Amino acid sequence: MENNRAQWGTRAGFILAAVGSAIGLGNIWRFPYIAYADGGGAFFLPYLIALLTAGIPILILEFTMGHRYRGSSPLTFRRINKKAEWLGWWQVLISFVISTYYAVIIAWALAYAFFSFKLSWGDDTEGFLLQNYLGALDVDPGTLGGIVPDVFIPLLIVWVITLGVLFKGVKKGIEVANKIFIPALIVLFLMIVIRALTLDGASIGLDALFKPDWSRIGDSKVWIDAYGQIFFSLSIAFAIMITYSSYLPKKSDITNNAFITGFSNSSFELLAGIGVFSALGFMAKASGVDISEVATDGVGLAFAVFPAIINQMPAFNELFGFLFFTSLVLAGLSSLISISETYIAGFQDKFNISRTKAVAIGGGLSALISILYATKGGLWLLDVVDHFVLSMGVGLSGLVEVILIAWVFRKVKYLQGYANELSDIRLGSWWVICLTIITPLLLGFMMIKNVYTDIVSPYGDGTYPLSFLVTYGWVALGLTLVAGFLFAARRWNIDVDAEDKEVG
Repeated sequence: MENNRAQWGTRAGFILAAVGSAIGLGNIWRFPYIAYADGGGAFFLPYLIALLTAGIPILILEFTMGHRYRGSSPLTFRRINKKAEWLGWWQVLISFVISTYYAVIIAWALAYAFFSFKLSWGDDTEGFLLQNYLGALDVDPGTLGGIVPDVFIPLLIVWVITLGVLFKGVKKGIEVANKIFIPALIVLFLMIVIRALTLDGASIGLDALFKPDWSRIGDSKVWIDAYGQIFFSLSIAFAIMITYSSYLPKKSDITNNAFITGFSNSSFELLAGIGVFSALGFMAKASGVDISEVATDGVGLAFAVFPAIINQMPAFNELFGFLFFTSLVLAGLSSLISISETYIAGFQDKFNISRTKAVAIGGGLSALISILYATKGGLWLLDVVDHFVLSMGVGLSGLVEVILIAWVFRKVKYLQGYANELSDIRLGSWWVICLTIITPLLLGFMMIKNVYTDIVSPYGDGTYPLSFLVTYGWVALGLTLVAGFLFAARRWNIDVDAEDKEVG
């Protein structure tokens, strides 16, 4: 199995896949608002520092781990130390849960791409989203209600595409798909940005985004948001980058690939910020309100504010809408494929089963569970699960990963030497300092504050019953950890200690 491990066909294929994983929905609907709310142009300083002291160092770490130990996240951690396998499974199971609801958001975008042809959302775009489309206002949070056909049908299409790509394998499936999705995404989004820049009022939005408020630099929240954005947008601690790098050929430049991936992701985030705030500036001017009244993030930005912007555009409304929501679909699909690959690779390695069986079991189970989010109460369920499993779980698992590698197993120096043997850009003391001191301290502070905030001020500001938050938030997160230990306790069906002698 080791000698026959799947490989990328080209270096470009790997980079496009890694970039495709990193560029997701958060780049488009989360980064622009955070930058605006956290000091505008001043935010880019902590953002850049976070990229260079945490994002790229951890990206290099995971690329190196995956390439050196030639396995999925569970197998990689098992080979680093027998007692660390549970962490690999924890990350894989977090990704599994994320895949169940991430597919539904892509389904919404797919539906809205078709709604764009006739601007079916009407004048009350928020009401259309919550009531007419999702039916979320018909049920109380914690109640699922019936399945929404207009969500369920595009959800099936999303899973057919995703599983179809995954069945094809790494080289003929994931690599080929990303060679189509990522160039198409960039072309479409460039068209969106160019159109947005030509709108009356675009300069108002750009001024709001880039005008620096240096008084915010001393605010700890700004730095936490910067590190959080870098951490989550680069797909680190999701088990993704470890898995993807395990498919690299033995002679592969590691650090250069990481820098390309990191800066490509940040470049797209900047592009998204320009496009989004140009459009928000137009809407603010057309509505005669301050931009602070229209600026938002998340689902509201994509599926309520942007349709309202599209309604007010002077020309090509339908085309702009189609391009925007198609961009969301492409960005979402490339990320969903990478998220799903983590547990497919984990199942293949642990149980020594074929890729076809791993995709059928893992992907099929995720697709079935995702139907829960296609119900009328799916939006509320998605919001809570996303907050705890993604925002909380990924951050905590990333903190544990860095502490174990740097301080418990003391593998940083070894991995530094391994990466330097293969890479043009050599890792110096900055990389060691970042992983052993800066990242653990800042990430630790971020996670402690986030956990404390959730305990003293439950998520949702009273929107959700406490029992709902406990069951689908804290308990769901806890179950991923418990299941991680259970998977780790099971015997391997391969010689897990036999490493590929040709590596390195």
